[in-house]
Amino acid sequence: MRIMCLNAWGGTLHDRLLPYLADAAPDVLCLQEVIHSPATGAEWLTYRDGSHILQQRANLFREVCRALPGHAATFCPAAQGVLWDGDRSVPSRWGLATFVGEVHAVTGQAQGFVHKSYGADGYGTHPRSRSGHGVRLHDHVRNRAVSVTHMHGLRDLRGKMDTPERDRQAERLLALAERVTEPGGLSIICGDFNVAPDSATLRLLRDAGFAELVTRHAPDGTRSSHYSKPGRFADYMLISDERAVEGFAVIRHPEVSDHCPLLLEV
Repeated sequence: MRIMCLNAWGGTLHDRLLPYLADAAPDVLCLQEVIHSPATGAEWLTYRDGSHILQQRANLFREVCRALPGHAATFCPAAQGVLWDGDRSVPSRWGLATFVGEVHAVTGQAQGFVHKSYGADGYGTHPRSRSGHGVRLHDHVRNRAVSVTHMHGLRDLRGKMDTPERDRQAERLLALAERVTEPGGLSIICGDFNVAPDSATLRLLRDAGFAELVTRHAPDGTRSSHYSKPGRFADYMLISDERAVEGFAVIRHPEVSDHCPLLLEV
């Protein structure tokens, strides 16, 4: 079973991202920073937050669904705010999505929030609402339950330091993972955590029995050349039983985002 985790960067590199995902077709895809704007057929919308202006792929969720027609898709919005089509405002939802190959039996799911709750009236001030999602599958080849839980961690304008909000976020992420994990089953936790390798978030998950794979296998971090700021670590993948790992890699090429895909085989 192949599990991929990636921050999609709002689909900025969609012309590379979509063919890559279609070709890779992992059994489980955990995708963060996904845009879903069902009120428009526009391809691109503009995000404006003061001087922070970004082009966003208006319906990235739909496009990934089309790229992975053999997968069941779940979109988990964190908030609905406004993006812009020229001078026209367009309601747009922002969050994460999980795609599971339809050959797999999904035996449990849990969706919730690791920070705040659903923002129905705008994206809000930082740190903003953050959602999480977990799925439990039955691996018929090895006759075991496998759960995969992911989140997009808080962005703090001051940096990636530990904060009380991030501590609580980690506790909620772990609780969400526990909701979909069967006793004796294999559990995987991943996402763009937005924390440093020495963070309290990773210490909490290690203390809960999870082995963290990224810092051990990718000393150069998880950012692509499209990211120019300092601090190369943001994305992490952890597993409850490292003996189940058959392969793990941080994918450097092709570059499909300002984050690198994480690919785990169990």
